[in-house]
Amino acid sequence: QVELVESDGGVQAEGSRNLSCALSGTSHSIQNMAWYRQAAGQRRELVAIITTGGSTYYPDSTKGRFTISRDSEKYTVYLQMNSLRPEDTAVYICNIVIFDGSQHVNYWGRGIQVSVSS
Repeated sequence: QVELVESDGGVQAEGSRNLSCALSGTSHSIQNMAWYRQAAGQRRELVAIITTGGSTYYPDSTKGRFTISRDSEKYTVYLQMNSLRPEDTAVYICNIVIFDGSQHVNYWGRGIQVSVSS
């Protein structure tokens, strides 16, 4: 059974958090890995994405503050968040795409609430 489990490393230094997300139950190749977030009453938005080759993309809202990384052998993606702002408050959702030999399959986490006070 394929399972995607998100973990919250908790508050590190003031204004920093580290999230991780691990996929288990499959041996298919990992494609893109990403984090999204959804604030209350808002649309889901991309936070960061990392490709199979390790290329990354960040929207302007997180560029320079967030870092996405991956360990493909462990089927795990990480999100280091620094300089958190109140506007970063949202549910953070992991997305991992695999290729099962015939199609790409998306897996989504249940989300982790991140709240940043002013």
